[in-house]
Amino acid sequence: MTQHPPTTGPSDSSSVPPSTTDSTPDDTADATQHPSAVARNALDEARQRTLALVDAVPDEDLVAQHSRLMSPLVWDLAHIANQEDLWIVRQAGHRPGLRPDLDPLYDAFQHPRADRPSLPLLCPSEARQYAAVVREETWAVLAEADTTPASPDPLLADAFVFGMLAQHEQQHAETMLATHQLRKGPPVLAAPTPPAATGPHRLPRDVYIPPGAFVMGTSTAPWALDNERPHHTVDVPGYWLDTTPVTNGAYQEFIEAGGYQDPRWWTREGWQHVQKAKLQAPLFWFRDAGQWTRRRFGHIEPVSANEPVMHVCWYEANADARWTGRRLPTEQEWEKAARYDPEHRPLTALSLGRY
Repeated sequence: MTQHPPTTGPSDSSSVPPSTTDSTPDDTADATQHPSAVARNALDEARQRTLALVDAVPDEDLVAQHSRLMSPLVWDLAHIANQEDLWIVRQAGHRPGLRPDLDPLYDAFQHPRADRPSLPLLCPSEARQYAAVVREETWAVLAEADTTPASPDPLLADAFVFGMLAQHEQQHAETMLATHQLRKGPPVLAAPTPPAATGPHRLPRDVYIPPGAFVMGTSTAPWALDNERPHHTVDVPGYWLDTTPVTNGAYQEFIEAGGYQDPRWWTREGWQHVQKAKLQAPLFWFRDAGQWTRRRFGHIEPVSANEPVMHVCWYEANADARWTGRRLPTEQEWEKAARYDPEHRPLTALSLGRY
């Protein structure tokens, strides 16, 4: 969360604004590797995650719709394969493709999620086979492609189309994780407990971001999408930004203070949403013997006070910020702080303090 710009900023003369160069960590990552190698690694990692999510449940769960907000998991799997068939095999590789006839069926714009279970979808074994065969074709296209930055084909230059499809599959992994969270039944996903924090917590509550211009977006990151281009200069007034996300413990204070019952903290549309949805806490939270508990991928567990709060909508986040006397950061403010380059401009060069 942020505070509005103070009338005067910190006087520390060592303060410097975030980097104004068109460079992010992703711009230079794997700079020593050939684009084809980077692409293959990205596609491999994405596929491992996809298969872990679909292999975790039986076929009846893959074809079921666990919420009208979500597709059946088997639709996601075949859709991933179909987009790869369309963009890499056919568009970039100029090959006939495996199943062009499936394009209308797996077009996300033609079929709302709520309607997808009624479609003649590939069954789980067919979807797995389709994804595997398309991936073999993808490797063949990648092996033959000129993916150097100088390639005359914009889809192939810097392996753009391969990166685009890896990102697309990663996005669907997020979607499938949401489906797993909404799924009823015994737990099938598990993760190790995060390591405990070590050492004293010395971060201040917030950090001052000095006023000034920064370069937003990119014109050089090879896998950036069109809505991230081109880079452009944005002048942002000074502001304070929290050094950590809002925690579950901090959000519980908002709940206990009656935040969900007090219309002062909500926009008009937000208050209407609270009443219509009967919101009392973040989604999947419930009270058990006086303690806040949550359901996480089928596991019932106490809400960890130190973890970032999740499963709140914009209305809830905005109300909590207003309750604390703050506000949510703008997109420009968030990106300016996120693009700060600690290697060349150490965080200690920023003035730290309280408003």
